[in-house]
Amino acid sequence: MVVSEKELMLNARAQELLRNLLLVWLEFERRLGKVPILRRLEQGTFTLSDYKTLLLNLRPQVVEGSRWITRAASSFTSEFAELRSKVIGHAFDEHRDYEMLESDFVTVGGKLQDIRSAPRNIGTEALASFLMQQASLPNPVDLLGAMFIIEGLGQKMAQGWAQRIQEVLAVSPEATKFLSYHGLNDDQHLAKLHSILDSDAVTDETAPRILKTAKVVARLYILQLEELDNV
Repeated sequence: MVVSEKELMLNARAQELLRNLLLVWLEFERRLGKVPILRRLEQGTFTLSDYKTLLLNLRPQVVEGSRWITRAASSFTSEFAELRSKVIGHAFDEHRDYEMLESDFVTVGGKLQDIRSAPRNIGTEALASFLMQQASLPNPVDLLGAMFIIEGLGQKMAQGWAQRIQEVLAVSPEATKFLSYHGLNDDQHLAKLHSILDSDAVTDETAPRILKTAKVVARLYILQLEELDNV
């Protein structure tokens, strides 16, 4: 994950938290490399069926994304009004991302009703339940850790996956709009996140919670990709 010069100017507490989050990210990235479907993509044995399966299994989590982010925003008190506003803005940015997933699925020959009716796999159940539980707690600052992992996927991995899918499957960019969009736009989301890490929201009490939530979300996201179609 890229760390900009501006990010290196964060206050001491934020710098320490960011260093620890980057260690979590590195372990997350290592585990991603072992996920069977992503290994097939890297090795060039990824099939059209694999891509449809990936899209089917991602949609439920993406639909849930705006729900837990919105719930988190509603759980912040006036003490965190600025953070609440930023979280609301983030939810607005992403609340219809699932439509790009649907479009990609149809572009590669899938039926719209199939992806719209796809159930959560057991990894998605665990991830969505954890995020909604945390979002329902008072002032859920720890969810900054979740955003660090999920937005990091967009910044570091999504564009590369989109390009590799186009190469391996010989499909047009129209078939990878969801991944390409996040590869191009999640830099801005991470920049906003880093500015929050430098705010009063991060304290000696909240920093360990943010880090732990990042660890949990990283592990559950991997589980989601490992348990494709296991409903």
